[in-house]
Amino acid sequence: MKFAFPPPLRAVGLGLLLAAAAAGAALAQDAAAAAAAPVPNKGDTAWMLVSTALVLMMSVPGLALFYGGLVRTRNMASVLSQVFAIVALVSIIWVVYGYSLAFTEGSHAAVPLFGVDLNAFVGGFSRAFLAGMDANSTAGTFSNGVVIPEFAYMAFQMTFACITPALIIGSFAERIKFSSLLVFVALWVTLIYFPIAHSVWYWAGPDAVADAARALAAATTDAAKAEAQAHLDAVNANAGYLFQVGALDFAGGTVVHINAGIAGFVGCLVIGKRIGFPREVGPPHSITMSMIGASLLWVGWFGFNAGSNLESNGATALAFVNTFVATSAATLSWAFVEWALRGKPSLLGMISGAVAGLVAITPASGFAGPMGSVVLGLVAGGVCFFFVDYVKRWGGYDDSLDVFGVHCVGGIVGAVATGFLVAPALGGVGLVDYATNPGTAAPATYVMADQVLKQVKAVLFTLIYSGVGSFILYKIVDLVFGLRVSKEAEMEGLDITSHGERAYNM
Repeated sequence: MKFAFPPPLRAVGLGLLLAAAAAGAALAQDAAAAAAAPVPNKGDTAWMLVSTALVLMMSVPGLALFYGGLVRTRNMASVLSQVFAIVALVSIIWVVYGYSLAFTEGSHAAVPLFGVDLNAFVGGFSRAFLAGMDANSTAGTFSNGVVIPEFAYMAFQMTFACITPALIIGSFAERIKFSSLLVFVALWVTLIYFPIAHSVWYWAGPDAVADAARALAAATTDAAKAEAQAHLDAVNANAGYLFQVGALDFAGGTVVHINAGIAGFVGCLVIGKRIGFPREVGPPHSITMSMIGASLLWVGWFGFNAGSNLESNGATALAFVNTFVATSAATLSWAFVEWALRGKPSLLGMISGAVAGLVAITPASGFAGPMGSVVLGLVAGGVCFFFVDYVKRWGGYDDSLDVFGVHCVGGIVGAVATGFLVAPALGGVGLVDYATNPGTAAPATYVMADQVLKQVKAVLFTLIYSGVGSFILYKIVDLVFGLRVSKEAEMEGLDITSHGERAYNM
């Protein structure tokens, strides 16, 4: 005898089966969606967190010790205080609104003269106070289908925002009011750094480009093709101005070094020379301390450059090697040039050469080959020595710790050289096209003259925007608060007069 459910139970059973099937289908869809969504790789995440810590180490203690050792004893604590306070201040500004302005999509209102919209220069406030960001949020890298936690990306970029204004203080060390410096830095990162970072580094990402390109390839009618092409154009246009121009800056030659270098140079001119400069300004009080700081900078710079690849792969290793050998070459270049012209190679010269090499390789670190990086380091060491030792003396300006001669000039050398060194014929990696073969980073057409011109445009844009903008901000702060300490305070030293303490009590 066959057993059968009565009609009501058969209906219930059928309903349960249908519900189970629907639930299974929904779970399958969710699973498919989950499989399609890229998940951060633990190795990439670990590398980015390590890189973030390394770049923070560049500021505190690296830059603080490097700068501190170069000033006179009575101003050591003041320089340490300035660097430390800047890092703290900018990190808070960054999470409140800085990250959002630098790395989110902004308004598409038209900007006169440039022929682009406002989003080309500054982002919006969608991530203000880190709104909408949690532990599951991701940020794209430079590879299709590869992401990292957005918190890791945000924190990594935060360390860049912190060190850039800290670099500026070397140009007018030993003579600026602490309170005025903090006001200037808050204004400068908001109105200068965030827009330049957005202009150079913001874009929709490789996956957005690939998706739009796939849609265009799949379109079958003229109307569909036109719509898909318009969407692809919009995705490509959703980028910073200099990114759209095609300028290359792997880790901050324009954003960090030229930007800070020209701002520092303008600052030293506006604030004026130190009392007694150059005759009564003594030598650095601790070359030992500066060597320790420079060494920390060199180690931390591996996070700065190799970390800028945003993942851990062969391109990361290339940037790592380039950072190593370019710095070594610049160290030797400065030392031998100084030896030939001054009779002796100094430790101060070698550590200055190392920093010059680090600066120069920054924009090219992920684009050049190792031998090209060696040549770049050799050139940068000699050129920066010339500006620090000769041009500064001829010009008579008091750039206390040679921010202009090392960071601005070294950044310009590296940024322009990137246009040459990216060439595959010179060992470079070439340019990348994410649209021709969607989902794959295919080689793009490279024309050396065109790329070098794009690099020059980026350099000029940064010099003009940061130089003029910084001048205006210095004048505003000087008018409202006064930039410079009194003559008496400068003579006594900023350690006591600004902070009520001494770096050394012996």
